[in-house]
Amino acid sequence: MDDLRRPIGYLFALLGLILLLYGLISPDVRAPLDPGTNVNLWCGLTLFIFGGCLLWLSFRTKKS
Repeated sequence: MDDLRRPIGYLFALLGLILLLYGLISPDVRAPLDPGTNVNLWCGLTLFIFGGCLLWLSFRTKKS
């Protein structure tokens, strides 16, 4: 396995999906530092997008 972007992309996407679903299912759980923002939702979305970018970079064809 030469490219580390694929397993790291899977890890970030899975972690982001878990946090995103948790933020959608239980929106009342909030961090005490910022009561107006659903941190699980935004962090999950960010991690999911970052994991998707890593997976896209690992699966695209190499043009040499």
